[in-house]
Amino acid sequence: MRFNPNKVGFGRHETFALRYSWLTKGFQALGTDPEVFTSDEATVTLGVGKNMVNAIRYWLLASRLIEPAEDKGFQPTPIGRVIFDKEGYDPYLEDEATIWLIHWLITTNPEQATAWYWFFNQFHKPEFVSQEVATALYDFVSQRKLKSAATTVKNDATIVLRMYARSKGNGRTPLEEALDSPLSQLNLISQSPGGRSYTSHLGDREGLPNGILGYAIAELFEYMGVKELPIEDLMYSKDGYPSPGATFRLTENALITKLERMMHEAPGVFEIRETAGIHQIYLLEKVDPKFFLKRHYKSRARRVAA
Repeated sequence: MRFNPNKVGFGRHETFALRYSWLTKGFQALGTDPEVFTSDEATVTLGVGKNMVNAIRYWLLASRLIEPAEDKGFQPTPIGRVIFDKEGYDPYLEDEATIWLIHWLITTNPEQATAWYWFFNQFHKPEFVSQEVATALYDFVSQRKLKSAATTVKNDATIVLRMYARSKGNGRTPLEEALDSPLSQLNLISQSPGGRSYTSHLGDREGLPNGILGYAIAELFEYMGVKELPIEDLMYSKDGYPSPGATFRLTENALITKLERMMHEAPGVFEIRETAGIHQIYLLEKVDPKFFLKRHYKSRARRVAA
């Protein structure tokens, strides 16, 4: 979760942005065959070309849904099982909350998805053109002496924008390239009508479920091994750690409001106090981050049943 300049990943997606069916298709295939991604039958099993097989494997790794197995192939991670197992909370990616969760899992994985971590935690310009993103990302790479070719860095910048901005479908774009990634539903990046510029503004993010924010904060606490954090650290990325406020593009007021709602829905886990003039959030008792997911998806199931 913390950025490590010695462990970065660029250009592993074969220039393919994440597509809707890939996570469920790849995860379910892995459940049948742990070596599906290296199998000679992978293209037949997954129904895609060889490069897309590699892309599906990459996006599952970047999303922290699978990991290398101890012997051969890959295996589901605990969070992967909770969501995408056949009896999981959302095996067919039908709940928008899962898309918010996938967004958090990718952007907090700098080892596999460095450009995504960088864009949402380090790049704060609200209006820009694609070349500005590519240049800023390359500056980030150069200043930290990270290993990646300029062309690869530029491709990653392009894929970030393609994944989050809804396509405008001009005639020069092949149909498959124009298909929106599920992450475009979140409206975290918008493309101008002419397609020449983009915006990524802070907002209220009313669509972000409290359970997903709770998971993100609990996971950050668990990873950092702390029991308290300044609210500011949840708003702005510091010391290489991701921050929920930046990742979800929340305003400060929206973050506070959502924190209060989250604590109201799940009392006894977190508490906000003012200490020496600094507002801090305290972890009152150790909690598995997946506790917040269980609350969200069980509540959703009751609403759907009603």
